[in-house]
Amino acid sequence: MEKLNCIIADDEPLALDLIRFYIERVPFLNLVKSCSNAYEVLEVCNSTSIDLAFLDIQMPDINGMQLAHKIDSKIMIVFTTAFENYAIEGYKVNTIDYLLKPFNFEEFYDAVIKAKNMFIAKNEASISSNKQYIFIKTEYRIEKIEFEDILYIEGLKDYVKIYLQNQINPVLCLISMKSISETLPHQQFMRVHRSFIVNLSKIKTIERSRIIFGNTFIPVSDNYKEQFRDFVRNQLLE
Repeated sequence: MEKLNCIIADDEPLALDLIRFYIERVPFLNLVKSCSNAYEVLEVCNSTSIDLAFLDIQMPDINGMQLAHKIDSKIMIVFTTAFENYAIEGYKVNTIDYLLKPFNFEEFYDAVIKAKNMFIAKNEASISSNKQYIFIKTEYRIEKIEFEDILYIEGLKDYVKIYLQNQINPVLCLISMKSISETLPHQQFMRVHRSFIVNLSKIKTIERSRIIFGNTFIPVSDNYKEQFRDFVRNQLLE
């Protein structure tokens, strides 16, 4: 795993030194800069890619809580403070943990492990979203199915039927609709009914509340109508 770029903000030199020492003990952390005020943090964040920020809350001019709302929302935050009463407000931003001073290395390490796990999860989600295919186990073999080839998916209790363009018979797969829905890229596929997921790029005809694929009429149920209407509105030429 690549290292997480970190920044520290604290107006107490001893606190800066302690967090710097803790960071140096963790192999997957890279300290970019130690800052004594919020203005330095903003300058660094505007010029360097930062993954994780350790922010003291009680600082002059701009406190850590205000600073958290000014930096990139993708930056993970660990608040370090001697005051308990900020904990609830802290979770309104991208807070990984809230370390109450004085904290030891074990508490610090628990917080950065949370950050590491979140960072890995985000990267895996990003990689997954860039995939153009899935592997499906069907009968006694595994098939690779390109997203571009899928017309729609029908759910039937414990398995699904995947209907592909240029193929008469659907591919049967023992998987739930929920599981396959979470696997597909949401910008390309939409669930329009408890039993149907459609490939939005393959829709050619919509009639009332039905999507037509050849001789198949797929209903759009009430639970999904508003979302589907928004999609249609965005596609219509004014």
